[in-house]
Amino acid sequence: MAVFAAGVSSDKALMAGLGIALTFSTVLPPAELEAIHAEQAVIHMPELISALSFALDLTEGAVPGHALRSCVLGMRIAARIGLPQEELSGLYYALLLKDVGCSSNAARMCQIVGGDDRAIKAGVKLEDWTQPGKPKLSTLKLMWNTVLPGASAAERIARIAKIGRTQHANNAEMIGLRCDRGASIIRKIGLEEKTADAVFSLDEHWNGSGYPHGLKGDAIPMLARIASVAQHLDVFASETSPENAIKVLVERSGKWFDPSLVAVAVAMNREGSLWSYGLATVPEPELRAAVLALEPVQSVELHEDQIDRVCEAFSDVVDAKSPFTFRHSMGVAEAATAIAQVLGYSDERVLLVHRAALLHDLGKLRVPNSILDKPSKLTSDEFTVVKEHPQLTQAILKRIPAFREMALIAGAHHEKLDGTGYPNKLGASELSPEARIIAVADVYAALSEVRPYRESLDLAQISAIMEKDIPHRLDPDCYQALLFALNNGK
Repeated sequence: MAVFAAGVSSDKALMAGLGIALTFSTVLPPAELEAIHAEQAVIHMPELISALSFALDLTEGAVPGHALRSCVLGMRIAARIGLPQEELSGLYYALLLKDVGCSSNAARMCQIVGGDDRAIKAGVKLEDWTQPGKPKLSTLKLMWNTVLPGASAAERIARIAKIGRTQHANNAEMIGLRCDRGASIIRKIGLEEKTADAVFSLDEHWNGSGYPHGLKGDAIPMLARIASVAQHLDVFASETSPENAIKVLVERSGKWFDPSLVAVAVAMNREGSLWSYGLATVPEPELRAAVLALEPVQSVELHEDQIDRVCEAFSDVVDAKSPFTFRHSMGVAEAATAIAQVLGYSDERVLLVHRAALLHDLGKLRVPNSILDKPSKLTSDEFTVVKEHPQLTQAILKRIPAFREMALIAGAHHEKLDGTGYPNKLGASELSPEARIIAVADVYAALSEVRPYRESLDLAQISAIMEKDIPHRLDPDCYQALLFALNNGK
């Protein structure tokens, strides 16, 4: 084992929080493979969702573990108010998946601010954006630091003024995109409708000033009201302090938040029962154990099709981040599956390849759209950010014991046979057949799609490009299998 110390300075805490520790090989010894296969016998929904929630934290620029801590806090408040047992399961998954629609508005946010969508999303959660005519100094500082970086002062002032004039329309658009996509993904996973409703209504405010429908008071679903309080508590406690989290919660009582829930949170804080396992200082193993222990109803083992639905849902989250990656993960999965089938893989190994391909770009949720959608050449610093995404994918997937082999395969999709790839410059002897398949499928899918700097390419153009990397960088057998599948409609 080796530790890969990566990350630009602004995200060192994030990288440390995700526990980046990578094995510099995707070829595992038989004994370890046997152990992994034994673990693959059972996967439960809380284990799967709690691990994948770290990908959602990347999207929002949140302190790692945000969804888990929100779950702890929200379920603790729910228990205090005596939320009916039949409501607890819906709340549990709403808290873990409340940000599942957030990637869908990233590209539009980047267009509006002309800068890092993740930075503005993380910062705006600490601001009161309901009064654009009376901005606080902290709000103006946030805008100045994130809007049109590198532009002239006059251009930035003009853009900030425009954002102020159009703020309500922008909020309605941004939150509407997030809410619609979030509820849709919840349904795709197969969770309860009450969970979808809670995610859809997360940004409604008690006084009717929220979005997407301006619901007021008791018209807002109770699960959404609890989730709103819980996420506020974690954001402010993690970024400032627990004391400030309570202070601002009280200030916004009756405006943003249900006063009865605020009173409960204040009482629990006073008696010392609110923050147990709910602070960013809690080690991740303890935090995840606390979340898994809160599962309201003992879950049953997931069927293969249920696992596939979750994998497909999170691939949708990744692909929604940019209009240029629409269906990219599914395209890679289709190509990789076809290659594996042509090469005669067993159904079990084909399924492994399919899921690894679906989730190979999870770490890309951390890449700002100002980089992801940039039409010109990336700077060295920007490319450093991009090159970290395979590590993040691997770190997220390795949290699921049954996905450990998949994590290694997915995390190697930018490695090359000659050792010139990234992030670990693995060579041919260190790359498993499955990792080679996904590397070929990823290159093919990327070339066949529109990008900010070019149109999509036809098969002849793609072949001319890919053949330059055969056999020294891309596996020739995988490439030939891809061509066979494409030419024979596999």
